[in-house]
Amino acid sequence: MSVKAHESVMDWVTEELRSGRLKIGDHLPSERALSETLGVSRSSLREALRVLEALGTISTATGSGPRSGTIITAAPGQALSLSVTLQLVTNQVGHHDIYETRQLLEGWAALHSSAERGDWDVAEALLEKMDDPSLPLEDFLRFDAEFHVVISKGAENPLISTLMEALRLSVADHTVARARALPDWRATSARLQKEHRAILAALRAGESTVAATLIKEHIEGYYEETAAAEA
Repeated sequence: MSVKAHESVMDWVTEELRSGRLKIGDHLPSERALSETLGVSRSSLREALRVLEALGTISTATGSGPRSGTIITAAPGQALSLSVTLQLVTNQVGHHDIYETRQLLEGWAALHSSAERGDWDVAEALLEKMDDPSLPLEDFLRFDAEFHVVISKGAENPLISTLMEALRLSVADHTVARARALPDWRATSARLQKEHRAILAALRAGESTVAATLIKEHIEGYYEETAAAEA
């Protein structure tokens, strides 16, 4: 399966849900219609649909009843997010686990990022919103998480950004709680913005190794700071 086919299907489902043209519980169009709409081969489409089913985004069933065919069961990333959230609330996953997972995902994404592939203008626009000194902490962290998801898309692996999105949705409340414990949020946010811009500059320049190192230090620094504040 090509990366393009998987991305096309994922992006199409996401956009259809966002626009309201489709909703959870609706059937996807026929395989033939969808392959023509997206301009991908039916074999590539089948592979992409198998990935979405494994993620819990769709379900497929044979037969002729109302539950037969391919049905949207969750937005992309939502099913994974629910699983991570359940593990968090049952204390099966802790902050250190999230920290290690982010290091793995984001470090890999940066190392395999392409300067030509990334949507750096979108990432820059998020940073500009975060520069507003009157921005509430909750909104800063929401844009921060979106920034990290966007830059992860510079790697040629759409599952990385899907996993990043799932983490973003599931740890939002925990992230806010830890940030509120910091003694000087304004100083912390200013430092984070400086680090964000250095990471973005390295990615734009195609300096993937530098970007991976900066991201590692960025995640580690914030984790250690929030852990100390909660101690």
